Amino acid sequence: MRTPAALATGVLLAGLTLAGPAPAHPASILPATGNAAAQSLTWGVAPSSPDGPNGRSAFEYKLGPGATLTDYVAVTNHSDQPLTLDVYASDAYTTQQGGFDLLAASEKPDDVGAWVTFKTRTLTVPATSRLDVPFTLAVPANATPGDHPGGIVASLAAVDADAQGNQVAVDHRVGARIYLRVTGELQPALDIEDLTVTHDGSLNPLRGGTVTATFTVRNSGNVRLTGRPELAAAGPFGLARRVAEGDPLPEILPGDSYRTSLRLTGVPPLVRLGATITVAPAAVTDEVLDPAPATVTREVGLWAVPWSQLGLLLLAAAATVLAVVRRRRRRRRAAQELDRAVAAAREQGRAEAASAGKPPGVDPDAPATSAIPATPAGPDALADTDTDTDAEAGASAGTGRTNSSID
Repeated sequence: MRTPAALATGVLLAGLTLAGPAPAHPASILPATGNAAAQSLTWGVAPSSPDGPNGRSAFEYKLGPGATLTDYVAVTNHSDQPLTLDVYASDAYTTQQGGFDLLAASEKPDDVGAWVTFKTRTLTVPATSRLDVPFTLAVPANATPGDHPGGIVASLAAVDADAQGNQVAVDHRVGARIYLRVTGELQPALDIEDLTVTHDGSLNPLRGGTVTATFTVRNSGNVRLTGRPELAAAGPFGLARRVAEGDPLPEILPGDSYRTSLRLTGVPPLVRLGATITVAPAAVTDEVLDPAPATVTREVGLWAVPWSQLGLLLLAAAATVLAVVRRRRRRRRAAQELDRAVAAAREQGRAEAASAGKPPGVDPDAPATSAIPATPAGPDALADTDTDTDAEAGASAGTGRTNSSID
């Protein structure tokens, strides 16, 4: 089974990867017998010289195509019994978590790991002893310029038990990094790939939403690089612009990539947003790269519909319509009640008029007026009229009024 290597970084047991260069420390495991009472086996790997370790944390070289050199690696056995290890070199790659790892022992290297050779791959180190093992690094004449990372490993195969009690073969590895730069034209460059940006709204209309950008940063050049990504989002015409700066990227080796995400909170949902991802590449060390790597930028548009605000507007509109409908209903009922009251008053007036002896057909609601009786036809009628008129005249004389008689 494949296990990662600790590269000049310290203790490595199966499954542990240590990313940054540091002074080497021993690795420790139990013997394959699985006897917990047995003394553990420990060993360490570090850059060395013919006389022992010289304080280097990694094998760092700058060579031209076709160059060859000899160097030493110190393999130290800290146990009180001999230790047989497998010593070899391999190519490095960037893990999905951003770590520095080497190919498994079963995978054949084709870069710097293939350019390092030992006289023998199997090495037996006496108890509590150190061996300074020479190796040769031969750069091919057609090697491409730039960085070629790898590592030298001392591994021990062992048999462990898994959670179900089954025996499994485990390769315990510890090693030191190789950073080889082949001279020539450098082309430091990063690129952004597979960019996806989303906006997640908030139930609180005053809080804004969250813009999340997920993307892959690929080292498309020939120099190991890092950088710091930045995410910016804004509405139309740059309204409500927000910016968030991410953590520095891990060391990304040439040809490898690292997928990461950035989040930007408090972004108002302005229907249509523009998001911009920016990564400024930088050297892993304090080295000044020439030429300087260019900043890479990617832009994308996304929808940010204010659903919560629209919901509140719909609720407000529905409440307004309901209030208007209820007010109209109340007015209609009030008008109907008034009509019924008027009709009831008229009926009551008719009933009272009928009970008072008024002839039928007379509208009780009509205003009271003095009506002159119709004059009967014929002389008798005229005489009656004169008599009535004289009587009225006499009555009027008694009151000091003057009335006209009817001829």
